[in-house]
Amino acid sequence: MTASSASIGFNFNPLERHSDKRDDHAFLELLRSDPAARFIVFDGDVPLLKRGSEYEPWFLASETAAFGQPLHTVFLGEDTDGGGRFALAITLNPALNSAPEDPLPDAGYDRIDLRSLALRDLVAARSLGMLAEAKSMLDWHRRHSFCANCGSASRVTTAGWQRVCDVCGTRHFPRVDPVVIMLVIDGERCLLGRQRQFVPGMYSALAGFVEPGETAEDAVRREVMEEAHVKCAQVAYFASQPWPFPSSLMIGCFAQASDTDIVVDTNELEDARWFSRQEVAAMLAGTHADGLSAPKPFAIAHHLLRAYVEKGSSVLLG
Repeated sequence: MTASSASIGFNFNPLERHSDKRDDHAFLELLRSDPAARFIVFDGDVPLLKRGSEYEPWFLASETAAFGQPLHTVFLGEDTDGGGRFALAITLNPALNSAPEDPLPDAGYDRIDLRSLALRDLVAARSLGMLAEAKSMLDWHRRHSFCANCGSASRVTTAGWQRVCDVCGTRHFPRVDPVVIMLVIDGERCLLGRQRQFVPGMYSALAGFVEPGETAEDAVRREVMEEAHVKCAQVAYFASQPWPFPSSLMIGCFAQASDTDIVVDTNELEDARWFSRQEVAAMLAGTHADGLSAPKPFAIAHHLLRAYVEKGSSVLLG
C-alpha cells in the first residue's frame, strides 16, 4: 500500500482473507474456536461498540452469545496479530435500525454508525478497515436474500462470500460499485462543487459512478462534462478507497482541464466553481475567509485536495 493510500479512511485492513479456504470448514472452525477469535457485531447496518477508556468494536465469542443466533455470519479473515475475525448481523430492536446512533445505557455498548466512527476518529485505523469490510458484506446479505435470476430464496455459503440459489443453480457474489472521484486542475486552481446535502459551506471534488463498458478515465471525463460542462484531457490515478455506503470503491484521480467555462448541472450540483490553491489550503485548515470548508481526512477527497495544495499541477504526473 502506498503512503497516499494508507492514510485514507477505511484503507488499512491487515487481514489475511484466506479466500482459498472459505470452503474449508475445519479450518474455519479452528479459527472460530480459538480464544484469539474476535467478532464484529452489527445491529442492522450499525456496529456495536463496547464502552471503555476508548470504544472497542471487537467481541469475544462468549460475549456474542448474549445476542442469540446471528442472522448472518461472515468470515473476514485472519488477523496478523493472530486469530480469526468474523462479522455477525443481529437485530436487537427493529425500531432502532432506522437510527444511526442510539444510546443503550444498560448494555455496556453503544450503536454508532460507521461514518460517525470515521469522522470522529473513535476507533483504531486497523479496526476501521475491518468494520468497512464487515458493513459492506453484511449489507450485501441484507439486500440480496433472493436470487436475481429466478426470485427464489438463496442460501449463504463459502463463509459468507457467496449465495447460492438451489432452484436455478445461480451463484451470487458480493458486488463492488466503482465510483470515480476527481479533482480537475487548471494550473493554480481546481474545480470543486457542492451538493445540496453537504454541510453548509463545504465544497468537494466531483464524483460519479462508472458505467458499464466504460473505463475509469472516460468516466472522469464524462462526469465532469455532465456536471460542470468542462472538458478534460489527461487523467492521472491517485489512490482508491473502499466506501462502505453501501459498497463502492472510490477511484481517486486528477484531471487536466481543457477549457474552463462552467455550466452547472443543477440536478446534480448546487454549485461549482474554480478555487485557487491558496483558497483550498485555507479550506483544509479551516481558515477560509468566507467560512468555506473541505471534506474531512477520512474521505479520499480530502487527500486529493491535500496533494494538490502540496504539489500543484505536478500531481498530474502520477
